[in-house]
Amino acid sequence: MAQEEFRDMAVSDEARLARIKAEVMASSLYNEDLAPTEPEERTWTTYNIAALWIGMAIVITTYTLASGLMAAGMNWWQALLTISLGNIIVLVPMLLNAHAGTKYGVPFPVFVRASFGVRGANFAAIARALVACGWFGIQTWIGGLALDALLTVAWGGWANVAGHQFITFFIFWAVQLIIILTGVEGVKVFESYSAPLLIGGSVALVIWGFYAGGGVGNVFTTSAQLQQGQAPFWSLFWPSLAANVGYWITLSLNIPDFTRYAKSQRSQVVGQAIGLPLTMTAFSFIGIAVTAATVVVFGEAIWDPVVLITQLAGELPAVLILAMVIIVIA
Repeated sequence: MAQEEFRDMAVSDEARLARIKAEVMASSLYNEDLAPTEPEERTWTTYNIAALWIGMAIVITTYTLASGLMAAGMNWWQALLTISLGNIIVLVPMLLNAHAGTKYGVPFPVFVRASFGVRGANFAAIARALVACGWFGIQTWIGGLALDALLTVAWGGWANVAGHQFITFFIFWAVQLIIILTGVEGVKVFESYSAPLLIGGSVALVIWGFYAGGGVGNVFTTSAQLQQGQAPFWSLFWPSLAANVGYWITLSLNIPDFTRYAKSQRSQVVGQAIGLPLTMTAFSFIGIAVTAATVVVFGEAIWDPVVLITQLAGELPAVLILAMVIIVIA
């Protein structure tokens, strides 16, 4: 590997790197999963990092993120501002911890040894994994529901199958497991190809919203109907801001698991700065705009995109299938 490609690694000399690697491999604490990434493994570009965040941010929970804020009393721009600020704030610890992953090539369980010790790091890693299991379960359930809706349209008798939602939950779980088993390179390829599809589907959805809702101005005017509470903005702002910081705060701990594969610090910094706050803000905006449009079109606010796409498709099952595929990928 060319010398300039070592510029963001803690050790920039190939011979010294080889000696350190030989010493580390002799340790009882060494295993391949926790070993620092080799220079040739650092293949994630700015686009790959940004695509990772686009894939993680364009999900149904982000789409509905503003619903709770507006239900409490915020208007559309106050909710969007709170979401944006929360993600900009969480970007700071995200980038700081990510720096170590790129510089030293180590995953979170090794990185956390600096603060918890060699043995205590096991507790920290397990605690983080338990939180991730909860998030994984929520996303898998949502994806399973989208898959269930897709199969119901494709085959009318699917809804009569006993435990059909339970089945699609495990199908969706199995598909995710297959992707994970392909390793970090498989995840990189999947996210890199799915990101443009997710962006395209999102743009198509907001275009429909503005068109069906009678124009941009009418949609934003109608968004006032999404406000249900009467609480003053400042009484809502601080707890809501904290909640939005908390949305990704756990991932800021183990972000080195991804950035250890980044080509350079610039790749991970720019990729995350583009992918995290911009995508979260943009997709939350789409959720607000499209939901406001549903008030105009259907006479009620439909925050769930799965329900919305089902109603939109009508006599066009092909449209529904395509839309559901995008939701499942999300």
